[in-house]
Amino acid sequence: MQAINDIKDLTVHTLPPILVLTGEDVGQFEWLKKDILQKIAYDPSDLNYSYFDMKETSYAVVELDLVSLPFFADEKIVILDHLLDLTTAKKRVLTDEDLKQFESYLEMPSESTKLVIFAEGKLDSKRRLVKLLKREAQIVEAATPKDQDLKRYFASQAQELGMKFVGDALDQLLLKSGYDFGELQKNLALLQAYKEDGQITLEDVEEAVPKTLQDNIFDLTQMILKRQIDQASNLVKDLRLQGEDEIKLIAIMLGQFRLFTQVKILSEEGQPESQIVTSLSDLSGRKINPYQVKFALRDSRRLSLPFLKQAMITLIETDYAIKSGKYDKDYLFDLALLKVANSI
Repeated sequence: MQAINDIKDLTVHTLPPILVLTGEDVGQFEWLKKDILQKIAYDPSDLNYSYFDMKETSYAVVELDLVSLPFFADEKIVILDHLLDLTTAKKRVLTDEDLKQFESYLEMPSESTKLVIFAEGKLDSKRRLVKLLKREAQIVEAATPKDQDLKRYFASQAQELGMKFVGDALDQLLLKSGYDFGELQKNLALLQAYKEDGQITLEDVEEAVPKTLQDNIFDLTQMILKRQIDQASNLVKDLRLQGEDEIKLIAIMLGQFRLFTQVKILSEEGQPESQIVTSLSDLSGRKINPYQVKFALRDSRRLSLPFLKQAMITLIETDYAIKSGKYDKDYLFDLALLKVANSI
């Protein structure tokens, strides 16, 4: 969580001449942006602060503000939001002429202006503008953290808030939040309000944290495996009303059946649970959550490999049929669920 440490001591007085916040972790990026604005005491009514949404503002207006003198102080702060020209995003907000003028400014910035830039996404290091900023600015990157770093950070956050996770409750919170920084911040606040004594159990996480799409698909898979067709049909209707697309539902279900298959194969080879976690992490190139493996081992125990193979084939064929425009997608998806349930 390097980005959080980078701005830990930031104030309006320690703000560098140019500060750039970038990064691909959307939740962390938005939290850091809000935190930076608070730390530098941004006030839209204060004439020594200028905020520009670069998606809606011409550079000519920005340039005038960059080079003009502050009103009632020795320095002023100019904030440029959504400056996508620094990133690999295809969309641009500056013309070629605008870029040249901005680059010229960065080579000789005003001493009375401090510049804060927010650019969500991955920095495009090939661009001259980015090379200039790397030389002149402090760059804070909201990079996607490793699972263990995320867990360590939120364990520390919980402790500061007087909260204590019991047993596997923190692992379940991470899982239900999709390891997303923004979701974790929101759900930690929900748990703090939900449990006044600060002792957070697995049951508290299940009760207080809203179900995600992953949770709903997990429930749907369990209903199908238990042949609870009416319950599964009602859940699918609810998901459709929420605007969820069948292609996305199939992709998540395929991921679940793929995990069932992987853990079953490794388990039958004699690998213990801890080794399965390591093997899958090596195979996928990312740290697999042990809690996911524990659930997958439990749920796949009564499933045969031929069934799992056929279930995945059915979902893949349905995905292709929907994308090919064959028949109604609602019909094809419902038919696939029936086929999987009846092949158990």
